Amino acid sequence: MTAYWISIYQEITDEAKLQAYAALAGPALTGAGGTFLARGFPEATFEAGEKTRTVLIEFDSVEAAVAAHDSAAYQEALAALDGGAVRDIRIVPAAE
Repeated sequence: MTAYWISIYQEITDEAKLQAYAALAGPALTGAGGTFLARGFPEATFEAGEKTRTVLIEFDSVEAAVAAHDSAAYQEALAALDGGAVRDIRIVPAAE
């Protein structure tokens, strides 16, 4: 079943580290089968109205998304981020 990786950036503390992370994370996640569907700041917000950077990536399954996260290539990207952002990452299965 399709799954979605959702990253929400509550705070970016070091833009250079974020750029280093992005240069490694993009290829690591697409190489693991992920497809970037959306990334950036919201055009409209409702409820809490938080204008936080959000990334949405589609994977074939929850297992594929978790494997991408745990891969050596993505762990290298995380090492480059090294505290450059405060984020929440969720893997959510598609609705049936």
